[in-house]
Amino acid sequence: MEGKNWYRVILSLIGLGVGVFLLAIGLVLFLEPNTIAPGGVTGFAIVFKKLSNVPVYITNLAINIPLFIVGVVILGKSFGWKTLYATALLSLFLKIIPAQAVTPDLLLASIFGGLISGIGLGIVFKFGGTTGGTDLAGSILNKMFPSVGISTFMMTIDMLVVAFAGIVDRKVETSLYSIISLFVTIKVIDLMLEGIGYLKGFLIITNKPEKISEKIMKDLDRGVTLFKGKGMYTKEEKDVLLCVVNRFQFSKIKDIVNDIDKDAFIMVTEISEVLGEGFEEIKNQ
Repeated sequence: MEGKNWYRVILSLIGLGVGVFLLAIGLVLFLEPNTIAPGGVTGFAIVFKKLSNVPVYITNLAINIPLFIVGVVILGKSFGWKTLYATALLSLFLKIIPAQAVTPDLLLASIFGGLISGIGLGIVFKFGGTTGGTDLAGSILNKMFPSVGISTFMMTIDMLVVAFAGIVDRKVETSLYSIISLFVTIKVIDLMLEGIGYLKGFLIITNKPEKISEKIMKDLDRGVTLFKGKGMYTKEEKDVLLCVVNRFQFSKIKDIVNDIDKDAFIMVTEISEVLGEGFEEIKNQ
């Protein structure tokens, strides 16, 4: 059992490394040289470099390290080492990869920068990690203001960074190209995570509902609902768990279920909107 855990840790380290490297390639070779800021901390760092000439990797660390510490205090240690590892590795790659524009064409740079960055982030999310930034900030703000959903905070932060890029560069085109890059990045991430949208709904048929529910609620801070079902072929009573998670928790919940009950049956569905505690506030029309 310990051997399998070590194998999983090593596989995660490699997977996160590949994902972060691709993200850095998209940023350094396409987005940064053209001052295209597709949201998030790295997008802000690109714009800040334009203003102050401070390297992107330094700003990335300067923002993400305090963010990580606040995250540990507010969210607990569940998101832990993978986020710290990916964040530190991203800054390392941003430092050692020479910044050189592959193309001066802003449209091509925004599309391919967003594409490569999206593939990289998709891999990172697949292995249960994040690079801090918007995802972590959104989770922290959601914990402090639960009436506003994580996706709302994430999109708000991204849009502010995009607007900031246009203001600093004094060109509305900069913001428009940044929006294109952000859109491409999000869509590629969503496609890699087998769906579109920030939220995923899990239906889990299991013989160990208590253990799985406790683990999800403890590690992911997500509510779980239990339904009673019946298998029409076997005529046996079944326990069905319902849980909604955000995109960077997608792989984590699958790992939790797999670790506890390898015979569980999991269905994942796309969620376009969730109203209620921890997500969007229910408002009267």
